[in-house]
Amino acid sequence: MQNDQIVIYKTENGETVIDVKVDDSTIWLTLNQISELFGKNKSTISRHLNNIYKEEELIREATVAKNATVQIEANRPVERIIDYYNLDVIISVGYRVNSKQGTAFRIWANNILKDHLLIGYSINEKRLKDQNEQLKSLKNTVTLLSNVLENKSLNNDEATGLLKVVTDYAYALDILDKYDHQELTIEGTTIEELFIIDYAEAKQAIHDLKEKFGGSSLFGNEKDESFKGSIAAIYQTFGGIDLYPSVEEKAANLLYFVVKNHSFSDGNKRIAAYLFVWFMEKNGILYRGDGSKRIADNALVALTLMIAESKSDEKEMMVKVMVNLINTNN
Repeated sequence: MQNDQIVIYKTENGETVIDVKVDDSTIWLTLNQISELFGKNKSTISRHLNNIYKEEELIREATVAKNATVQIEANRPVERIIDYYNLDVIISVGYRVNSKQGTAFRIWANNILKDHLLIGYSINEKRLKDQNEQLKSLKNTVTLLSNVLENKSLNNDEATGLLKVVTDYAYALDILDKYDHQELTIEGTTIEELFIIDYAEAKQAIHDLKEKFGGSSLFGNEKDESFKGSIAAIYQTFGGIDLYPSVEEKAANLLYFVVKNHSFSDGNKRIAAYLFVWFMEKNGILYRGDGSKRIADNALVALTLMIAESKSDEKEMMVKVMVNLINTNN
């Protein structure tokens, strides 16, 4: 599920309020939300869902969407895949358990979808058109500047440096283009890992950061056990296989988890960014062959802030963007 919008549904008596996802021209609710909507326990709703698909009233593949969420369990981040059921399923369940409530929700949902399609379409159409035109124009400009640098010697060092900076964004623009078209993949990564981070070393690194750059008395003070969970999370396995097999994927997820878990009383984003760079350096992937950093300081700041503001279901794409910015292709 991508680009979902949240709207609020309230029952007539005002006792039930549910955050409803609107996406792909339909309404989506989880099992828990359907249970809350109709005032039935989850086992009852699950039984009706199974019967709906068993009787082939609806096709499961066409009416269920999976959404990855990150949540803290036992003081460590755990990714869970949550099933969301669309409006057809919700109405089918409603007629089986509470036809009146189901009818009320259907009327409300249809009105919401009408507004979403009519208003949202015109807004999104204009926004996409503007973005595509800007991206095309900027890409053409970058290509032109790149050709100038290759074919003409410039005497002005400052002008050459400026053109080089702009040209360096060509790769980032390609990443954003793939992001927009859902074509972004993980490639050009490093499998051989030289350094495995552990909690004690990470704490020492944070202490060194505070000693070098200063910080409040609360800087690096752990509020709970979630920081240990962040470190453990990048080494998770499934069936004996690493969930994050490359160094770049581990580094990207380390940055993500430390930012999102907000484990420290002060300095969370600074600590996350520092550990990200420190982990890359320890594994020999921070610098390119020419000695330049794979990721510029301002790009790291931007990524850290983006992660902090991102939604949990955007994690996979955020990690892909990070990996593409630090892999061997960049």
